[in-house]
Amino acid sequence: MEKKQKSIHDILPHDLIHTIFLRVPAKHLVRLKCVSKLWYSLISDPHFAELHFQYSPAATKAFIFTINYTQAYWALFIDDNDASRIKKVYPPFKNKNLVCDFKVLGSCRGYVLLHGNLNFLVVWNPLTGSNKRLSYSHIGSRRKHKGVSLPKKFHLYGFGYDVSRDDYLVVIAWQDKDDHYHFDCFSLRTNSWINLDAALPKSSGLMEWQPHGLLLNGAIHWLPSSLKSYRDAILIFDLKERTFSMISAPEQPAMSECYYSSLALLGGCLALYYLNKYYLNNDSYCYNTHIWVMKEYKVHSSWTLYQIPCGNFQPLCLSSNGDIIGTASIFSRKVGCFIYNVRGDLLEHIKKLPCQFPFRETSTVYTESLLPLPTDIKDKDNRPSDSERCQTRKEN
Repeated sequence: MEKKQKSIHDILPHDLIHTIFLRVPAKHLVRLKCVSKLWYSLISDPHFAELHFQYSPAATKAFIFTINYTQAYWALFIDDNDASRIKKVYPPFKNKNLVCDFKVLGSCRGYVLLHGNLNFLVVWNPLTGSNKRLSYSHIGSRRKHKGVSLPKKFHLYGFGYDVSRDDYLVVIAWQDKDDHYHFDCFSLRTNSWINLDAALPKSSGLMEWQPHGLLLNGAIHWLPSSLKSYRDAILIFDLKERTFSMISAPEQPAMSECYYSSLALLGGCLALYYLNKYYLNNDSYCYNTHIWVMKEYKVHSSWTLYQIPCGNFQPLCLSSNGDIIGTASIFSRKVGCFIYNVRGDLLEHIKKLPCQFPFRETSTVYTESLLPLPTDIKDKDNRPSDSERCQTRKEN
């Protein structure tokens, strides 16, 4: 008699396969779902996706950006210091004529927030294709400056995750026709908008802040449009407590010499960077980039300065070695992706890019994940099982 060929499940126990998969990059797991029903079930499990996102040492980060507002986005993938893998990713828009007016607004746990030109937002996972469309038409009829395009139509916006409620949140601050400020929040778990006007500071001055918010430690952070003083320079909204607070920027000898300031997330730490102007001995001047990293969150004394000898440098993230990966704008002598160490030494300059980086566009860095949205889990729970579908067909 012929010996029955053993499958991999006969050789490796289920728990061991689970442990191995936790060490496999998410991009490979998507393809492995097609191997067998068991693997599909394991990889599709929301609990496994959460464990993989939190503990996988093989996480892949990507920088997603638009070029000339075409019908696709370019994504620069960073795999363990290798930042040369670049490809097009196509957003989930059925009407391709609308893509030209979409913008990338932020990211959270593998999802990217996009804005459309018809009063709606899209939350989208580029790896799995999971997405949800969020309408804010209730704001459109009441909003001031209807003809102004995003991001100016929202004074503040941000995308984050409330771990206490296991909920993804989109927050928007806007101004109505009577010049009253409003602060609204969309909950993906309840699939509804929540009014948070009571959380707004009494002296809001929302127009004084850069609209794009940075997610860190369960809170969204905004920087002033013009950084003139270091005191109370960063506005924070806590997604769990639904409250605002402020922290100070690093003390500077001359704030007037700081240009194009912005926030970034480097190695899990809040970072403030700007184009710095410094003078030479012959009264001429040059530019470099100052990057201040807050090593301990909300501890002012932990601000640490790094100087990058490149003007218009925009840091994206840290490599596994702690080096700073970023891009330079089209007005720099060198264009492309750069890797510097913390001493400011240039380690690598990747020139072979298919396109130019947009000048001063808000960079969006996300980590690939298999995580489902809360609405995806609800839909799956409400969907009949295979046995139930079979029983229904028999009865009919």
